[in-house]
Amino acid sequence: MKRIKRTATAVALTASALLVSACSSGAAPDTTQNAADGKPIVNKENWPEKVPTSGLTKNLTLPLEAYMASYEDQVTVEQAAGDLQQSCMKDYGIDLTLPKAGANPPPSDNDANIERRYGISDRAEAEKYGYELPPALREHTEQTMRDLSGAEVEVLTGHTKPEAPAVAKAGQPVAAPARGVKPARAEYNGKALKPGGCIGWSKDRLGVKDADPVVVAQLAGDSLTESMKDEKVVKAIAAWSSCMAGKGHAGLADPYKAMDQGVTADGEPTKESIALAVDDIDCKEQTDLVKIWFAVESAIQNRQIADDRSQLTAIKQQHGTEVAAARKQMTASAR
Repeated sequence: MKRIKRTATAVALTASALLVSACSSGAAPDTTQNAADGKPIVNKENWPEKVPTSGLTKNLTLPLEAYMASYEDQVTVEQAAGDLQQSCMKDYGIDLTLPKAGANPPPSDNDANIERRYGISDRAEAEKYGYELPPALREHTEQTMRDLSGAEVEVLTGHTKPEAPAVAKAGQPVAAPARGVKPARAEYNGKALKPGGCIGWSKDRLGVKDADPVVVAQLAGDSLTESMKDEKVVKAIAAWSSCMAGKGHAGLADPYKAMDQGVTADGEPTKESIALAVDDIDCKEQTDLVKIWFAVESAIQNRQIADDRSQLTAIKQQHGTEVAAARKQMTASAR
């Protein structure tokens, strides 16, 4: 089902986030399960590798990746939370089936997106798909989820169901999707609601903290920006650009420009985009661009880690606590 093209920076949506989004719209999402076509809803064969096993980034891991949650761990926590939320709702007499976590994996295991961090890096994939993602990552598994009544939203979230956005008139700002939200009722079916609803309760059970989830990603973004100013990287990019010009691709200042030029409107590779992609990777290999860039950024990230080790260590420990609790919960649920 090629209904939604996944980008290189796509991340998995949590079941809770998907549900709240559906509640905010006031209607059930227009989705269908993949059971009819015989494909599993969650196919781990399509999950990203923890460390690349091919291409120019083979076996490469940036220092900050040690502090990023892996996709597998994210799915574990999301699924455990979803299981708890369903169980919690059932205690109030509400049967609810949440979307399974892990159905639509991103192209990379974590926020570093090492496979395309310095542009495309796998020649075998480039020969087949150009700058596009492999077909398995361009598919989108959709799952049915019914609309929730106002009371059900309150039990789940701890607040009232958001009002549907008003239709904006020309020149007026679009209404926020969560407008009109108020604290939930005190009880439902004679049972007191939990603080934060079943979602809040599931977070408490797993020890999930609402800490800033982008701290490590922001550091990684800063390191990439800084690395592009380094003299070694500047020279390597210039050499790559000269190589590309020699192959008939003039005017490409950096690999990201090549990606912009190579991505097709309909997501299907063309003969021209494949040729550009292959030349792109060949020039990266000829100039050692990825190797040089990775080394420079790794040094920057090691410095970042040294400067902020206490916060990063705390983030890593928190990830470990959440995953351990999630695995314990899933084991108990399976009994």
